[in-house]
Amino acid sequence: MTNLLLAVIYLAFISLGLPDSLLGAAWPSMRPQMGVPLSWVGGISMIISGGTIVSALLSDRMTLRFGTGKLTAASVGLTAVALFGFSVAPNYWVLALIAIPYGLGAGGVDAALNNYVAIHYASRHMSWLHCMWGIGASVGPYIMGFALSNGQGWPWGYRYISIIQIVLTIIIVFSLPLWKNRNDVPATGSEQNEDKAPVDAVEAVSEAETEAAADTKAENKAEAEPKPVKPLGVRGVLAIRGAKEILVMFFCYCAIETTSGLWASSYMVGHDSISKVTAASLASLFYLGITAGRALSGFMTMKFDDPTMIRIGQAVLGLGIIVMLIPLPGHAATVVGLVLIGLGCAPIYPCVIHSTPAYFGVERSQAIVGVQMACAYAGSMIMPPVFGLIAQHISIALYPWYLLVLLVLMVVMHEMLRRKVGHQA
Repeated sequence: MTNLLLAVIYLAFISLGLPDSLLGAAWPSMRPQMGVPLSWVGGISMIISGGTIVSALLSDRMTLRFGTGKLTAASVGLTAVALFGFSVAPNYWVLALIAIPYGLGAGGVDAALNNYVAIHYASRHMSWLHCMWGIGASVGPYIMGFALSNGQGWPWGYRYISIIQIVLTIIIVFSLPLWKNRNDVPATGSEQNEDKAPVDAVEAVSEAETEAAADTKAENKAEAEPKPVKPLGVRGVLAIRGAKEILVMFFCYCAIETTSGLWASSYMVGHDSISKVTAASLASLFYLGITAGRALSGFMTMKFDDPTMIRIGQAVLGLGIIVMLIPLPGHAATVVGLVLIGLGCAPIYPCVIHSTPAYFGVERSQAIVGVQMACAYAGSMIMPPVFGLIAQHISIALYPWYLLVLLVLMVVMHEMLRRKVGHQA
C-alpha cells in the first residue's frame, strides 16, 4: 500500500509541474486576444505567486484540520478548475481573477506533499519526485504547442492540462484511505524509523503479575501516543532555533534557480553576443542539468546524507559560477557554467526539505515547510526583477556575480544552521 501511495505522489509531482511553464508558452498567443501589452503577463504571474505564498503559509493549519490527502485532492481540483477557467477567460481582468485560485491550489499541494514525503519516505524519493516535477514542467509547453499546431488555439492547451488534473484529483480521492494523518506520526520520529518496534518493559511471568503488567502497558501506550499538534503560525516558526537560517537559505536557493533560468538567454545575447535563437536553445541546458541532476541525486542519497548532498550541490553550483567568470574560448564558459549550475541546484531544494523534519521534529515540520515554500515563492518573485534593474542600469555582465553573492549567503546560512541544530539531524 505504501508503494501504491508513492506511485500516486509521483503522478502528483508530474502534474504539479505541468501548469508551471504553461503561461509563458501560451502568452504570445494569448496577448493579442487579450489586447494588453507584453509585460502584463508579469501581473498574472505575481498574482499566482501571491496565492501560492498565502496557501503555503496556511498549509500547517489546513493539513492539521483536513489531512494531507484531502488537502492535496482539494488543491489539485482547485487548480484544475482554475486552468479550465483560464481557457474560457474573455479578457485579461477575468484571467487575473482566476489566477487567485490558481495560485492557492498550487501552493497548498506543493507545501503539503513536500512535507509528507519528507516525513514518510527516504531522501532518494524526494530527489526523484522533484525530477518528476521537472518532467512535468518540460511537458507542459509541448502540450500547449500541440494544441496550437493543430489549430485548436491556446484555450485547448489549458483544457488538456485541466483534464489531466481532474483525472489526478479522482485518483487522489480514491487513494485517501492510504494517506496518514499528521497526528498518526510520533513526534519524535518518522515512518522511516518505524520498523523498530518498542519492546515492552514489563512481561507477565505469572498469573499474579498479569494484571499489573497490563496496567503498566496501558500507561506506557498512553504516554507513547502522539499528542495533538497545534498550528505554529509564522511567529511561532521564526521563534524556533535555526528556523531563520533555513528560511533565508531557501530564499537564496530559489532566487538563484529562478534568476539563472530567467536571465540565461539574455546574458548569452548581451554578454556573449550569441544569437537569440541559439541562446533560447542553450538556456534549456540549465533545466536539463537540474532534471538530470535530480535523477542522479536520488542514487547519491543512498550513500550521502542530506547535509552532505546540500554541500556537494553548493560546491558544484559555485564551480559553475566560477567557470562562467573564466575567459574560455568561444561560448564554452557560459554553456559549461550553466550546465554545472543546473547540476549544482539539483540536490539542494529536495534535500533541504527532506532534512527539515530531522532538524526541527515531525510535529513542527509542516509549519516550517509551509513558511519555506512562502520564502521560495518570495525569492522567485522578488530577486529576478532585482537583477533586471541591475542589468538595465549597470550591466548584464554582473549575472554570475549576482548568483555568487546569493550562493555565499546560502552557504553561510547552511553552516550556521548546522552549528545551531545540526546535532539533531
